[in-house]
Amino acid sequence: MAEIRKESFGTLKDGRAAELYTLRNAKGTEVKVTTYGARLVAWKTAAPAAVDVLLGYADAATYEADDDSAMGGIVGRHANRIEGGRAVIDGRTYQLELNTGSHKQNHIHGGFHGFHEKLWAAEPETDALKLTYHSVDGEGGYPGNLDVTVRYALSDADELSIRYEAVSDADTSCNLTNHSYFNLDGYASGSILDQKIQIFADKYTWADSESLPDGRILPVEGTPMDLREPVRIGAHIDDDFDELRMGAGYDHNWVIRDEKPASEAYAKAGLKKAAYAESDKTGLTLTCYTTQPGIQFYTGNYLNGQFRGKGGATYPRRSGFALETQFFPNALAHPNFPQPILKKGETWKAETVYVLGTKD
Repeated sequence: MAEIRKESFGTLKDGRAAELYTLRNAKGTEVKVTTYGARLVAWKTAAPAAVDVLLGYADAATYEADDDSAMGGIVGRHANRIEGGRAVIDGRTYQLELNTGSHKQNHIHGGFHGFHEKLWAAEPETDALKLTYHSVDGEGGYPGNLDVTVRYALSDADELSIRYEAVSDADTSCNLTNHSYFNLDGYASGSILDQKIQIFADKYTWADSESLPDGRILPVEGTPMDLREPVRIGAHIDDDFDELRMGAGYDHNWVIRDEKPASEAYAKAGLKKAAYAESDKTGLTLTCYTTQPGIQFYTGNYLNGQFRGKGGATYPRRSGFALETQFFPNALAHPNFPQPILKKGETWKAETVYVLGTKD
């Protein structure tokens, strides 16, 4: 069970104060979370290694200035993209904010000011840090007042659990995820291309040049999308393959197969093994488990080092990778995909667990 302490994390443009909470387990591993965007700011292993594997900034003001990367944040109401910003719910079409695409013709991550740009309320609990946010009816174009709860918990086994709950007073779309960028060599170490990735998926959703799936679910076999065995991230990232050309590298959704975790407790909780990453340099490993049907593997293709990070670090292109557990992008346009619809009065629940370890 982690100890939790609170400190100031600076102020936002409107003068509101942000807080920073540090969760520390018995091993000395620390996870830092800010109330601005419910963002993960740091995940530092215990001494003597003391490697911080999360890209992040030193204060809330820098997170607020970087309004593109969603660095470490909880994104919603709907993570990822929706074509034309059109959400059809119970036969009624809602026009969502258009904030992405070559001509700003699509919707992503909840609109111009998604959940990663909101100030959340925090409350330490016995076994977790609880963060809550009330999203009003019409925010981003979505129907219904939505109450969201996210709990971060750090175990003594270096398991970082993210548990989501949401309730709405009207039928709405709900698809929340965390948008952290990992670098297992350390946040300031530059390229991730020599680190290895494995995704437990036999299929992926084809996406066009706007990163919008068209409804097809294709086999990974025989393509650079085949990450079923650990492979160096840079091995095929620039192959002459349509999906990689259009995405400027990996930025795609994989359909997680029913890969049962070794832990009986994980299996009982409905958690499936989704992804695994490792670094030869530090010997660190990262395993992702989730209850969600899909995972977006993004290799930071559009990071550009514009903002100074913790310790003065810069985050250039491909200096971090994201493992965003989710419903499939553009699911509302494709009935054959699992649907991210939350019915009035029901409780939407999901969980993702990231586990830091070391290579055998």
